[in-house]
Amino acid sequence: MTSKRNIWITGASSGIGEALCFEYAEQGCNLIVSARRVEKLKELKENLSQFDVEVVVQPLDISDIASHQKVVDDIIEKVGRVDEVLHNAGISQRAFAIETDLEVDRKIMDVNYFGTISLTKALLTHFIENKGGKIGVTTSVTGMYSSPYRTAYAASKHALHGFFDGLRAEHVQDNLQVTLICPGFVRTNIANNALTGKGEKLNKMDDAQANGMNPKDVASKIYRAMQSGKNEIYMGGLKEVSGIYVKRFFPALFAKVLSKVKVR
Repeated sequence: MTSKRNIWITGASSGIGEALCFEYAEQGCNLIVSARRVEKLKELKENLSQFDVEVVVQPLDISDIASHQKVVDDIIEKVGRVDEVLHNAGISQRAFAIETDLEVDRKIMDVNYFGTISLTKALLTHFIENKGGKIGVTTSVTGMYSSPYRTAYAASKHALHGFFDGLRAEHVQDNLQVTLICPGFVRTNIANNALTGKGEKLNKMDDAQANGMNPKDVASKIYRAMQSGKNEIYMGGLKEVSGIYVKRFFPALFAKVLSKVKVR
């Protein structure tokens, strides 16, 4: 690849990940685009051909932890250096805890948490050897506070915060930047693909998701946050973002409000 920055984006076939591909390409960055759906990635590459950047298609199953080191090694062999990785692959949940089979909780953790940290660990030595790198992790405002009907999803996002806050502190001397990205509702297919209590796809768009932020606007804010070296950013409506501060400073009030939230 050329001397332009090389940005690896997972979950690139749709939603925030796809929007980030266009944002970074518009900013003149080369891209490594990853997801399970190879045909979607090829279509994405074709759509990105309008920009003067190089695009490498790298299939990736975030839950296939055994494959991650080879995927990282293959990418480094192809592009030479990864400057930034943006983790967007993930899956949501729409079911009460009592309705949710433990295997569904486990699957959500495998994809959202273990898959993400596994890929990060596989890439970490590369960043250290290159004396720097950037990691962007798309979590959620539910990584800051939980919500009924999304207990497993919120748990996986909380776990990401715990891991990456610690990772950042461990590698300050290695010039490793870690940015935790916490959006509220975004107009993507995450609700359609969310798992029910029995592990089936919900196949339904809820009103909050349908009326959420435009992925393009979210991608633009993420790009700016990554370039300015933010540790954490929050995006969303007033209720979504203010919930972070109410939970922090008035936990009893927050618990009372949360107990009255209608989720379906």
